Amino acid sequence: MSSLDWIILITTLAGIILYGMYKSRTTKDLDGYFLSNRSMPWWLVLLSIMGTQASAVTFISAPGQAYTDGMRFVQYYFGLPLAMIVVCIFFVPVFRKLKVYTAYEFLENRFDVKTRTLTSGLFLLARGLSTGISIYAPSIILSSLLGWNIYYTNLVMGGLLIIYTMSGGAKAVAYTQQLQLIIIIGGMFVAGYLVVKLLPQGVGFAGALKMAGSQGKMNIITSGISNNRFDWKDKYNIWSGVIGGFFLALSYFGTDQSQVGRYLTAKSSKESKVGLLMNGMIKVPMQFLILLLGVLVFSFYQYHKAPVYFDEAKVIAAKKTAYKTALTDIEEQYSAAVTQQNIPRLKELRTEFKNTLKKALPGDDANDTNYIFLRFVVDNLPKGLVGLLIAVIFLSAWGSIAAALNSLASCTVVDFHKKFINTNCTEKNDYNISRWYTFGWGIFSIVVAMFAYNLGDSLIEAVNILGSLFYGVILGIFLVAFWLKHVRGNAVFLAAILSEALVIVVYNMEIVSFLWLNVIGALLVIVLSLLLQPIIPTSKKEAALS
Repeated sequence: MSSLDWIILITTLAGIILYGMYKSRTTKDLDGYFLSNRSMPWWLVLLSIMGTQASAVTFISAPGQAYTDGMRFVQYYFGLPLAMIVVCIFFVPVFRKLKVYTAYEFLENRFDVKTRTLTSGLFLLARGLSTGISIYAPSIILSSLLGWNIYYTNLVMGGLLIIYTMSGGAKAVAYTQQLQLIIIIGGMFVAGYLVVKLLPQGVGFAGALKMAGSQGKMNIITSGISNNRFDWKDKYNIWSGVIGGFFLALSYFGTDQSQVGRYLTAKSSKESKVGLLMNGMIKVPMQFLILLLGVLVFSFYQYHKAPVYFDEAKVIAAKKTAYKTALTDIEEQYSAAVTQQNIPRLKELRTEFKNTLKKALPGDDANDTNYIFLRFVVDNLPKGLVGLLIAVIFLSAWGSIAAALNSLASCTVVDFHKKFINTNCTEKNDYNISRWYTFGWGIFSIVVAMFAYNLGDSLIEAVNILGSLFYGVILGIFLVAFWLKHVRGNAVFLAAILSEALVIVVYNMEIVSFLWLNVIGALLVIVLSLLLQPIIPTSKKEAALS
């Protein structure tokens, strides 16, 4: 990057940190640190919800996802608007009435301590692992730009985020997400405009879409039907998006503390609901535009030479091995195929290059999907705008990871520390221990990021697959709590454990695509709870609650 890019990048990031520290003044207790004293207006709740969803994974990986697989990933979000309505009707009123810090406190009131602890534990595991992947995403940038070892960049990025989150709590997260989203949305629109401007004269936006459509990239709606039957392994289609996406979104916004904690900061139940409903209206168009950016980049590379491999840092490392000559030879053949516009040959050479790179760097994954948009930005955007776009990716990371660390700490303090370790904490002790748990989860996430290097999927898929392994079961527990009043704690607890084991078995057997795991997990908990309730003894406490 140029000196101007570095100035813009550092100035933007420093400004956000200072603004967050300025806005982080709250009471030094749990209500202030985790819930901003429940004082946020709906529009700030909306921006916080969106900022928590839109991690660096979204802005790094989603354009690359569209580049390689087309627009069909947008179907993943089709169930979200309906899920927002259900959350507003059933979840928000209960959480607001009970004035809970975490969603899982409700489960102790409805069932028992062990069910609350199990559900909170599943959330901590799922969110802790996915936060590690989210830390890895911006580390890719530092590694690619500076040539740093990815493990060092994970430490740098994670360390900055720990300091950033510990200093302010939920209020700093919410207010900085406000500025972050403004810069992010502006930066992505600028990137889209420049992609179109860099196309050959006479092509334009419509021509770029036509070109992408001819290559199968405008596949916004897909049926999932192949060979005259529905393919349950197809990752993204209208049915998995509407049904599986609905269950995933319902669990994420209704039971995931990283989102529940965002709308519990609202000053009233109405403000929470408006923020959620507005998110349901905005999220699908927003994700559509982010994916469209990847499609435009694809069209750009139909008129300009695309790299044979998009992760330049890995190519440099591979060429320091005995495979340098082989890699260079493939690059020369690739350049000749570009001149001849031999598309089948180009695909063959890319595959051959990746296979050779795997041999040069044994143990490394050769998937470069996550580097496509980053490489385009660095190679083609003018000075200054490169720094802005890199800042966009950093800011999206900071907003979502800060919210995640805040929610992980809140669940650990409220659902475990105050329940089992120290039941008589003072408000000052609550505040201090909350900051230390934030630090602890930050360290845990950095460790996870160290192992995220060789994920075979694009990062955005990896995060969603990870969530789908747990979210369906967590949702099922809450649905039983809301709608099956005769089912008690022992039955739902055992049902949840069995269901989680079965979900993992189904995933490992690759029977269905990951979105369906959310449906399977939720329905298994409901069905097994109904089957187990008549045969599992009811405790005296449960009988008294009946």
